[in-house]
Amino acid sequence: MSRIRLTRLFTFEAAHALQNYKGGCRNIHGHSYRLEVTIIGTPIVSETHPNDGMVMDFKDLKKLVQETIIEPIDHALLLRQDASMELVEALRHLNHKLVLTPFQPTCENMLIDFKQRIRHLLPDYVELHSLKLWETEKSFAEWYASDN
Repeated sequence: MSRIRLTRLFTFEAAHALQNYKGGCRNIHGHSYRLEVTIIGTPIVSETHPNDGMVMDFKDLKKLVQETIIEPIDHALLLRQDASMELVEALRHLNHKLVLTPFQPTCENMLIDFKQRIRHLLPDYVELHSLKLWETEKSFAEWYASDN
């Protein structure tokens, strides 16, 4: 049976600041991110199964990624959890959407985090193949299962 890859594209807005970075990205700034999630598997072969002929319903993949990745960080500010307490308290006092991460919120580290969140939620018969996170129109990072 043939293995097939499915890819779903997601977009979200988020801001971050890179703590201790020596350039402009140490300042709070935002991006219009694009996330490509690619899974791989064998299509279901069962005339009585509602997903007959599908590796996974695109609707189910969308729901999983929306709930796990997009909703928590869309229009949020991502900061490392050891960021200035004064800043964190001020942002919380003003009811800003703030996500504190145990890692520097770079494109690369965000991909590793996304991989960990998504992988264990996929059905047993589907594997996470790759992730691509576009930070700008011309810059992206990729994660491939085959590289790891």
